[in-house]
Amino acid sequence: MRRFWKSVLAVLVLVLIAGLGFFFFVLPGRVEQAMNGVINPPPYAASDRAKALHETLTIADLHADPLLWGRDLLLRGTRGQVDIPRLDEGNVALQVFAVVSKSPRGQNIEHNDGSTDNITLLAIGQRWPISAIFSLKQRALYQAARLNDMAARSDGHFVVIRSKRDLRRFLDRRKVESGLVAGLLAIEGAQVLEGDPANVDALFDAGFRMMSPAHFFDSEMGGSAHGVDKGGLTDKGREMVRRMEEKGMILDLAHASSATIEDALAISTRPVVISHTGVKGTCDNNRNLSDDQLKALAAKGGLIGIGYWETAICGKDATAVARAIKHTVDVVGIDHVALGSDFDGAVTMPFDTTGLVQITDALLAAGFSDEDTGRAMGGNEIRFLLENLPN
Repeated sequence: MRRFWKSVLAVLVLVLIAGLGFFFFVLPGRVEQAMNGVINPPPYAASDRAKALHETLTIADLHADPLLWGRDLLLRGTRGQVDIPRLDEGNVALQVFAVVSKSPRGQNIEHNDGSTDNITLLAIGQRWPISAIFSLKQRALYQAARLNDMAARSDGHFVVIRSKRDLRRFLDRRKVESGLVAGLLAIEGAQVLEGDPANVDALFDAGFRMMSPAHFFDSEMGGSAHGVDKGGLTDKGREMVRRMEEKGMILDLAHASSATIEDALAISTRPVVISHTGVKGTCDNNRNLSDDQLKALAAKGGLIGIGYWETAICGKDATAVARAIKHTVDVVGIDHVALGSDFDGAVTMPFDTTGLVQITDALLAAGFSDEDTGRAMGGNEIRFLLENLPN
């Protein structure tokens, strides 16, 4: 009998070890693969004109979330939508890497509260530090440290931009060196401040240069378009904006409620961005911006990043992306539009980042000139950063 129970115990231990191994080493990758799908795998077709133009452009993207998924972005991945080798292949010069710290269960674009969180289990499964399990601020700092470590291990092929000087130096290098990619750190939702606007300082010191007041739920800084109350900036949120402007951080109003957008535009003294969005003029839902909001943002010198996922563009191809870009240009002019993919943001995409030539092609087909195509594909974002990053 004792031998029997020893055998049972041994089997249970083996099952436990196998289960833990699956949870820590297999499941996170399976989750990412399921949540960040690509409708059309590479390689990607485009016209000869688009291919030739694409190779001459300085392409930039205002928003992607690959840091959440734990991959080494220096390696070409077999899942997900973005990594450094694929950015280089897609001729992307600069990618904004956003940090996600909390995501409510049952997340949707209409109504969420902040009482639940999907990220905790993902963080445990990816073996994040204990401090990052229990602190949203530490989650942001941990993801920033990972990106900075990747830059340090890249032999200069990947650099994290913190200032105008960094960006100018990178652009000069890229004129004579191949295989260079730059990243810029951003925060999706000011819940990482943990209720204290003074934490802006620590996040700035870690390299973050862009932050939004709220993500999918109302935060202590401001209301979300998908929250419960959908209110405006709070007193703490106004202090957050003041501190960000003192540091030279860029305010991102993606996911913000209408009231928060209105409040932020009223008090901001610097241009803001909407890093990833759609427009109601081509895709009318609660996630996207009205023409009046586009005009208000442009009036303050703002930049609007158009996303690629179906909720943003009401389509599943580059033609739908170009249609949203064209509507934005028709409403506010070419100088206020940019790319804002939301790659690796738990959304299915028409292509991965190696397929951006299809957007170039779609813009040309929509009647954009070579010059205006270059502005939309990255020229506007580069100009905006050169004007608004810290010195």
